[in-house]
Amino acid sequence: MKLVKDVMIRDTIDVSPFASLRDALSLMKKHQVKSLVVDKQNEHDAYGLITYTNILKTVIAEDGDIDLLNVYDACAKPVISVGEHLGIRYAASLMSQHRVKRLLVLQDNQLVGFVVMDDIMAALLDTID
Repeated sequence: MKLVKDVMIRDTIDVSPFASLRDALSLMKKHQVKSLVVDKQNEHDAYGLITYTNILKTVIAEDGDIDLLNVYDACAKPVISVGEHLGIRYAASLMSQHRVKRLLVLQDNQLVGFVVMDDIMAALLDTID
C-alpha cells in the first residue's frame, strides 16, 4: 500500500497570514501553484491553507479589495492534517468526507509537506494497466 509520504509534496510555498491577498496571488503566480501554506504565528498555533477558491469567495462575498484584505481573512485554519505514514486510501477518504482537495502533512506539529487529491489519483492510475 502506498503511503502519504510516497505522493506528498515536500517543497511548500509559505505565506504570512498578514500578507495581502495580492501578495498571496503574486506568490501563487510566481510559483505556478494553486495554494499556499499559511505560516504558524507560534509553536502552539495551527498552519493554514489558502487557495484560489478561498480568495475568490472572500473577494466576492466581502466585495473586497485584494490590497486591503489579508491572507488570514480568506484562509482555512486550522486545516485537516495527516502523518506521512498514513495509507493514501485513508487520506483520500478524509478528503472525500470533508470535501477538501488538500491535506497538510505534519510530524510533531511541524510541516513536512502536503498531499493533493490529484497526486493520490495519479498514484491510483499508476496501478491500473
